[in-house]
Amino acid sequence: IFRKSRLSEIIRLARVSLLGTVVIFFALLLDDQGVSNYHAYYKTFAAYYLLHFTFTAVLRLWAVSSVQSLVRRGIISFPTLLVGGSQLARTTYHELLRTGRHLGLRLVGYAPVGDAAPDAELAAALPLSGSYQRLPAIIRAGRIEQVVIAIEPSEHRRIQEILTLLEGSPVRVSVLPDLYQMLLGSVKVTHLFGTPLIEIKQDLLPVWQQVLKRVIDVVGSALFLVFASPVYAFTALMVRSSSPGPIFYRQPRIGKNGVPFAIIKFRSMYVDAEKAGPALSSDHDPRVTPWGRFMRKVRLDEFPQFWNVLKGEMSLVGPRPERQFFIDQIVQIAPHYRHLHRVRPGLTSLGQVKYGYAETVAQMVERLKFDILYIENMSLAMDFRVLLYTLKIIVEGRGK
Repeated sequence: IFRKSRLSEIIRLARVSLLGTVVIFFALLLDDQGVSNYHAYYKTFAAYYLLHFTFTAVLRLWAVSSVQSLVRRGIISFPTLLVGGSQLARTTYHELLRTGRHLGLRLVGYAPVGDAAPDAELAAALPLSGSYQRLPAIIRAGRIEQVVIAIEPSEHRRIQEILTLLEGSPVRVSVLPDLYQMLLGSVKVTHLFGTPLIEIKQDLLPVWQQVLKRVIDVVGSALFLVFASPVYAFTALMVRSSSPGPIFYRQPRIGKNGVPFAIIKFRSMYVDAEKAGPALSSDHDPRVTPWGRFMRKVRLDEFPQFWNVLKGEMSLVGPRPERQFFIDQIVQIAPHYRHLHRVRPGLTSLGQVKYGYAETVAQMVERLKFDILYIENMSLAMDFRVLLYTLKIIVEGRGK
């Protein structure tokens, strides 16, 4: 609450109050039978809006001001961990000490990075919490709520490693920005702590978009399962007649927050196609049946996954889920792959429509940049564009 801008709150409240007033006015107050003068309606509308807005604004501003006062007086504070042990970390410590009080930051320790000895002044001022490689355990033990990464912005791989370690931890994370990022305006930089810091987004979508995305998933999947039932029946019949074996194929995949689930597909390969072990498919894969090859071109084999979407294991749009066998290989090359587990996997993805199917682990890593791009720019508008592009690929038969 204390981080909220009063002006932003007033503007947002004005919009919400107007919408609520219009809905209630037309739903409950408007009854034009026998009415000859509509000026009373307009006065009622204005009076109700002003009353609602003024009353709510006063209460909200009082709540925000009260919490901010408690924060400034130190009654409310947030345990903060400094990651880094160099001179830069010491400078950041002093700036946080000087300007972080009004944000409730209470520095409780530091976690050095690298083999170099920690800065002596920093070591004397803050207790050593442990190595940065133990960050998840340190956060749990110390009930840390804010982490500030104070290492050189040029150490991209080290920062990436730290962010991967922090994945899934319920903390706010800030990092020092690169000068070129600030000059180019490619990131949103705040100056709340004296030294500019980049706040790592925790909520990828606004709450209303999260709710609406799930509603679209459920309604869209349910309608598709009902209206496409003749297609399901015909496809099942063709799978049964094309080769011996079951109609559906279930395979363990890794979903949101690393939770495994069973993905469902129409079987497109011969039975026991992976008896020699997991293997990615290729353009001329002999394990694929003739009918299975056609299904893959038009994505028919993916249709049963609407059931996964309906169950909440997947979404219509999101990074494609992979098997643990391949994830273990990918993270050796690209540890940031774990960021994909922040969201539900999708029936289709930006990586799939822009890059296509991957035949090797190296190609899966190459495709990863599109999925990261999707996650960092998630919106309902982005989902709509991905769905349209997927439809285009299906119509053109450009699937694998």
